[in-house]
Amino acid sequence: MRAGKHLAPILGDEDQMDVEFKNAVPSCSDSLFGFHRPNIFEAMKQTKTLKVRVKDKHAAELNRMARSVNFVWNYLNELSSRAIREKGLFLSAYDMHPYTKGAGKDLGLHSQTLQCIAAEYVARRKQFKKPRLNWRKSGGVRRSLGWIPVNTGAAKWKNGQVFHNGTYFKVWDSYGLSTYKFRAGSFNEDSRGRWYFNVAVEVDVQPTLGQGAVGIDLGLKDVATCSDGGRLENSRFYRRMEDQLATAQRARNKRRVKAIHAKIKNRRQDAQHKFSRKLVNQYGEIVVGDVSSTRLAKTRMAKSVYDAGWSQLKTTLEYKCAHAGIVFKVVRETNTTRACSSCGSLSGPQGVNGLRVRGWECVECGVLHDRDVNAARNILSLGAGRCPQEVGIPVL
Repeated sequence: MRAGKHLAPILGDEDQMDVEFKNAVPSCSDSLFGFHRPNIFEAMKQTKTLKVRVKDKHAAELNRMARSVNFVWNYLNELSSRAIREKGLFLSAYDMHPYTKGAGKDLGLHSQTLQCIAAEYVARRKQFKKPRLNWRKSGGVRRSLGWIPVNTGAAKWKNGQVFHNGTYFKVWDSYGLSTYKFRAGSFNEDSRGRWYFNVAVEVDVQPTLGQGAVGIDLGLKDVATCSDGGRLENSRFYRRMEDQLATAQRARNKRRVKAIHAKIKNRRQDAQHKFSRKLVNQYGEIVVGDVSSTRLAKTRMAKSVYDAGWSQLKTTLEYKCAHAGIVFKVVRETNTTRACSSCGSLSGPQGVNGLRVRGWECVECGVLHDRDVNAARNILSLGAGRCPQEVGIPVL
């Protein structure tokens, strides 16, 4: 019997593994993927994700739906694991659809939500290259945060509320959702039990009037230093609230601990959003060094590196540049601190002890440099391809 002709039984049937899979991919086969290249007309539009908070009175209904989503995920996890173990086949999302068909009514989920769960499961299985993924837990201290995927057209704005699966969800609408056409999205729960509706919409590219380019050097004394001398001060949000966090943890006040972590996160995001918006409005090209927080997180500076939030800042700059239609580059920053931005000689401080030196004078040309501003200027030059190889900074 072919999977396309098979009428799916109720979830949990032990004989389902006897079905032949029409579109299943053997575990040792090679796959060919095609990529779509957008044309000039498609580039005039950008996809943007809007996030609005759902009012707390809907939490009980959303929690019930989230438990159903976890049940379907775990069922597909076991189904896929058995197919790989017994038949050596990696099931595609299309192969999984017959096994969940019709279960949406009993589980209280939209039929397209079941399809989204299967698609997401297959995508994560390919990403992590595992025959079985982690189970989604609906209870206990390791409970999975709620997640309810929504397919395109399964949710819409109706009567001033989000309408999905026959239910109206009231939200704090800070974007004017009535002006957008919803695409795919999801309901998501945070660590404090608050629910949010995230939806992708299509917006027009709004080019900024910014001119020129700026280089950015990421660091710990200042989170970001620009080639024009501007800085994003390292406010050390985590360090400042570390004592309050320790007090709450010793008291085993989990609610207070979650609130403090959320406050730290929100403060850091607010500072980075204001800084990135200012740069995007002012410049037409932004170049950032490729400092790796992952490697530095394995050192004694781990807490300070995570508190700085470099990765989040780069992500924020990248998507804001894309929406504004300006250039964003990440370049290799090797020797940018040592090299003189005026003559190119490698006469600057180096090594761990050199981190203490915040200003230095070039022995070749005699120019006085601020350590971070000099590095930012070199990063800007690398982004423009103006640094010759003989001065010590390799051309990318």
